[in-house]
Amino acid sequence: MKKGILMIAAIGAMVFTSCKDNNNASEKVKAENVEAASERDAKETVYPKLVFAESEHDFGNIAKGTNVEHVFKFTNEGDAPLVITDAKSSCGCTVPSYPKNTSIEPGETGEMTVKFNGSGKGQVTKTVTVSANTEKGKERIRIKAFVETEENAS
Repeated sequence: MKKGILMIAAIGAMVFTSCKDNNNASEKVKAENVEAASERDAKETVYPKLVFAESEHDFGNIAKGTNVEHVFKFTNEGDAPLVITDAKSSCGCTVPSYPKNTSIEPGETGEMTVKFNGSGKGQVTKTVTVSANTEKGKERIRIKAFVETEENAS
């Protein structure tokens, strides 16, 4: 019996406290907070745009074991600062160097150097995947070379 009375009292307390007048909830929203949230949300849809002057470079014929490198130039053509967080190659024979975690403002340019140690033989293609704060999140550039060995050298 005591449990039943306590249960009814608890339910009654919940009903009375949950029935507050919530009709004026919209009056509690501050106009300046709504404007600030709108501006913040609009900025979240603005991205930098990483555009390379060339997305592929061909070293042509190189002797096996020859170290070569190429500088890929890029521009931030977006409306927000560009930050490159990582660049990885498809194998250890290709090493990219880049402005890591450096803010590149809209309209500014930068450079990424890709070094290749001439390993392999015949036609070789290597890919560098660049991770950045762009809308896609990743961009790719490639290098190619025909690695000549003593057998196929002309």
